[in-house]
Amino acid sequence: MKTATKIEKQLKKKTNSILTETIIAAKKNKKWLEVAGILSTPKRKRPEFNLDKVIKESKDSEVIIVPGKVLSLGEVNRKIKISAFGFSEKAREKLLKADCEVSSILEEIKKNPHAKGIKILR
Repeated sequence: MKTATKIEKQLKKKTNSILTETIIAAKKNKKWLEVAGILSTPKRKRPEFNLDKVIKESKDSEVIIVPGKVLSLGEVNRKIKISAFGFSEKAREKLLKADCEVSSILEEIKKNPHAKGIKILR
């Protein structure tokens, strides 16, 4: 896990205002620090997950955090709560059609500052 100092150094290179706001919010809480560390890496190193992998990794009553992008390959066969930095257009459509809760990581940090019941996909 990265230190807050290392995250701060990498944060200076970021130009996306939503990304910087998310990293700053995540950095404030120790449990969200891992997400801040992943988001502060270069974009090409951030994880991308297809829906089939997200569904396979999810369990009931936990919020899945994807510190990267969710892609549309796969089918959604149950309701899940998922927060990610980005969603492909088709992935968002499939999730909303299946009545899943979809949000950004920043929204989830504001709703759940103590990171209870989250699972981070790496």
